[in-house]
Amino acid sequence: MRVAIIPGDGIGPEVISSAVRAIEAVSADIEMEEALMGLDAHRRTGSYLPERTVELLRDVPAALFGAITSPLSYDPTYRSPLLQIRKEFDLYANIRPVKRLHPDIGLVDLDAVIVRENTEGMYTGIERDEGDGVITERKVTTRACRRLVDRALRLCREEGRRKLTCVHKSNVLRRSDGLFRKIFYERAEGQGIEVSDMLVDAAAAALITKPRDLDVIVTLNLYGDILSDEAAALTGGLGFAPSANMGDDLALFEPTHGSAPDIAGKNIANPVAAILSAAMMLRHLGMKDKALRLETAVKDALANGLRTRDAGGRLGTEEFTRAYLEVLGTT
Repeated sequence: MRVAIIPGDGIGPEVISSAVRAIEAVSADIEMEEALMGLDAHRRTGSYLPERTVELLRDVPAALFGAITSPLSYDPTYRSPLLQIRKEFDLYANIRPVKRLHPDIGLVDLDAVIVRENTEGMYTGIERDEGDGVITERKVTTRACRRLVDRALRLCREEGRRKLTCVHKSNVLRRSDGLFRKIFYERAEGQGIEVSDMLVDAAAAALITKPRDLDVIVTLNLYGDILSDEAAALTGGLGFAPSANMGDDLALFEPTHGSAPDIAGKNIANPVAAILSAAMMLRHLGMKDKALRLETAVKDALANGLRTRDAGGRLGTEEFTRAYLEVLGTT
């Protein structure tokens, strides 16, 4: 089985290198082929998203991606290559597990998954000038809502999750969010999963005050983007937050942190989110035992005090990776 490895820019190559070494350490039966995307790709090939990368993604079931940096100066030809990939391969569901990995990391005892719509909502990119202001078009369709809710229900069944909560703002956005809420209850009926719904502002508070009441959240694009970053901050920071962009044919796995160009090359980035993203990829590919080994070794390493600076430790990226691989060898 072949997968794509896209290190990207900034700290992307550093953390993806750690994740690749972890995959190799558990002898996963996959061939990893590296591809280019982002600012470094543009410097080397003249394209932010080379056609060779797109062709490779058409030929693999999964990819592991680091991060990309946007151009510092205005480039009229620039379009986010990540957004292009989401659109090209219809990666409609963004799945973000958020979990406190050790009692002294993070602020709340949260173990939840946020399933976020990834193609519509406020992120259509359709804007126009009107008078002295700007109008942004927000799009919510029946098709997108149905397949998102179905993906969340499937995740609940596959992971043995007990409760699914629909997060919306239908008290204000009555037609668009009202449609999402209506479809949620229609699709969830008779599925044997406890369901409820919650306004997005109440959900933001519940992540802090009632984290154990939340299990799987399904929500629209902007809400999911904000709530998942809040949840990551509550459980230790983006350095511990993996994610997946899921379509029917391709799944793209990535740490949720950005490229952090200010710390790139300084050997201080936390590779845990990238390693956990690799574990998500292995599980998606049917290698559950190997995925569990990667995840267990992360917990054991943190419990043993092996941590990067953002988690209160002293280890650099490379030092943490070497120590983590030693722990992984004993799991």
